[in-house]
Amino acid sequence: MQYENKILLHSPYEIEGVKKTGEFTRDDKYSVEYYENKIDSSTVRWINDCEFVLKSLNNQSSIHFKILETTATNYTFEYTNASRDSKKKLIVKKGVATRND
Repeated sequence: MQYENKILLHSPYEIEGVKKTGEFTRDDKYSVEYYENKIDSSTVRWINDCEFVLKSLNNQSSIHFKILETTATNYTFEYTNASRDSKKKLIVKKGVATRND
């Protein structure tokens, strides 16, 4: 996966019923997320053109993303924890990321 430059995107999310928005940039190797006055960085491992895994540099947790649909200004995705525990139910969530132009 090759990128000409980094693009700032934002994505709404919800924690305990409170709606929030995070921003992030991503290139072919790293993703930097900005949320709740924090910065979190992850490595990016592309599986194919529509799937990738983010592995946090801070706590080594991993999230698997699938891009479901794209337009000129946004993309719809679903994500789940990449480290699966057979004792826990697999939870898949959906989101939308939009360019900040």
